[in-house]
Amino acid sequence: MTETVLVTGGTGFIAGWCVAALQERGYDVRTTVRDPRTAPSHHVAEPSHHVADLTRDEGWDQAVAGCDYVLHVASLVTTAATDPDALVAPARDGTLRVLRAAVRAGVRRVVFTSSAAASSPRSTEPDGVTDETLWTNTDDPGLTPYRRSKPLAERAAFDFIAEHGGDTELSTVLPGWVLGPFSGRPPGNLGSLQVVQRLLSGQLPGVPRVGFEVVDVRDIADLHIRAMTDPAAAGERFLGTGEFLWMAEMAEILRDRLGSAASRVPTQPLPDDMVRTAAQHDPDLGTIVANLGRRRIRSSDKARRLLGWATRPAADAVEASGRDLVAATER
Repeated sequence: MTETVLVTGGTGFIAGWCVAALQERGYDVRTTVRDPRTAPSHHVAEPSHHVADLTRDEGWDQAVAGCDYVLHVASLVTTAATDPDALVAPARDGTLRVLRAAVRAGVRRVVFTSSAAASSPRSTEPDGVTDETLWTNTDDPGLTPYRRSKPLAERAAFDFIAEHGGDTELSTVLPGWVLGPFSGRPPGNLGSLQVVQRLLSGQLPGVPRVGFEVVDVRDIADLHIRAMTDPAAAGERFLGTGEFLWMAEMAEILRDRLGSAASRVPTQPLPDDMVRTAAQHDPDLGTIVANLGRRRIRSSDKARRLLGWATRPAADAVEASGRDLVAATER
């Protein structure tokens, strides 16, 4: 009998690839969308869509009814909010809304998409290697509202399942900096793709001294499915991080592999002081200020060891993002 999976936020970058990977494996897939006029653009077959919003109760019971699994990938769409309540409360409450519906429907396991931001050392800590046993300290004054919302929502999910989950299990996936192909129109919110887009567009006069744990979106989709099906994943959190690349290395990859399409990619370093000054007027830049010059590694060894997870080279993910962004601007 074919098993049914609900993927929340079906129009998103990660969710879209989760849908495609599930369909390729023979699952019956449903998605939720906030706007019925929108739909993913690169699925193997068109999944059924249910209209449901993380800020409202309506629609969730119908979306989850009869499902064996839920991949809760949907999240709020901005990382640059300055009002803590604009992200923290909706992220937590929306997650609990999905979990309540899943438990009522008798779903076997929910996989919640958190973020590597939920497993990060304090901004004052030295560089080093950490793993999932570390939870981001939500009292750290250096946290943006987005980074604070992620561990709070994830903890709320584990607490809810521990108290009310019954037979429903929970696993969480904490992606690093997700890049890769999107094969169609760009996601409504570029998210991590924005770094590549800014490099290609020449919006930056130079390259900031910042780095990212780059992971391919297709590998993150695979990690979600492994966390959904492997008995060893129940009750566990898994970092989904890849190779650390400085932004200067990403710029070099784009220039080497995209040729003339990357002619606007800057070559000169951007001094830290200039980044800090620009961040006063650009909230997206403000999210990287605390990480200037930092090389922190959040290890995904647990996912590799317990679930047999593997990743593509980070350079391939950078190239794939660049090629699809270039193609999108040419259409």
